[in-house]
Amino acid sequence: MNGCEKMVKGRLVFVGLGLYDEADVSLKGLRELKQCDEVFAEFYTTKLGQFDKKAFEKLIGKKIEVLSREETEKGDRIIDAAVQNHVVFLTGGDPMIATTHVDLRLRAMKQGITTKIIHSSSIVTAVPGLLGLQNYKFGRTTTLAFGEKEYFPTSPYTVIYNNKEMGLHTLVLLDIQVEKNRYMTANEGLELLLKMEDTLRKCLFTDDTIACVVARAGAPDPVVAANTINVLRKKDFGPPLHTLVIPGNLHFMEVEALELCAGLPPEVGKKIQKL
Repeated sequence: MNGCEKMVKGRLVFVGLGLYDEADVSLKGLRELKQCDEVFAEFYTTKLGQFDKKAFEKLIGKKIEVLSREETEKGDRIIDAAVQNHVVFLTGGDPMIATTHVDLRLRAMKQGITTKIIHSSSIVTAVPGLLGLQNYKFGRTTTLAFGEKEYFPTSPYTVIYNNKEMGLHTLVLLDIQVEKNRYMTANEGLELLLKMEDTLRKCLFTDDTIACVVARAGAPDPVVAANTINVLRKKDFGPPLHTLVIPGNLHFMEVEALELCAGLPPEVGKKIQKL
């Protein structure tokens, strides 16, 4: 076995595909994909707006095995393949945003498998950028989940409340159920927040509360909107994925950005600046 062969054995490389389609992959990621032995992918933690799997397989010269949520969380298929081979694990967005991927990397490292991360664009940075909000002013991120029968988690309300108390913005991710082809819309998310208000009653949300919506970040034509919840809940933001932001204290430059980048009505902006 020569030195070059050793370099590609026992490697697990996490490659982010970015936010929208296969064209978002980096040149470094593409190089790894062309050089590796096997390619696995998962698309349950996030969904690309468009992804032509067959065309991408033709580009990289190998098949992509898409794993289910259960197979990804179990991780055995990926780990076993990476013990002696150069394996790439493809994910949407940035690979290390999902805790499942962090766990998979740690497992590989414990088995002596060399790991590498090739980062890509992430919803965590794209949404603030599209809205013109200052990234360092965001607090803890939260996720709204679909209710199931008696299951109605209200922890996102508490996260947003605590962030607001510190003057911080909140990035609110919306539930994805790939197996059911069900993707929470911004409208459903806003309705859930109002429902939580009815339950917890801390005066966090009213119809006049300012919220922001970003739909299809990374697409050629993303929808970016800021307005009162009462206005936003009635709008059609088009296909998934949607993301919400609940602003905390807004700097005057952020108010201007929301007006210019997200269509916040000037009269609403003026009210914010007087608070």
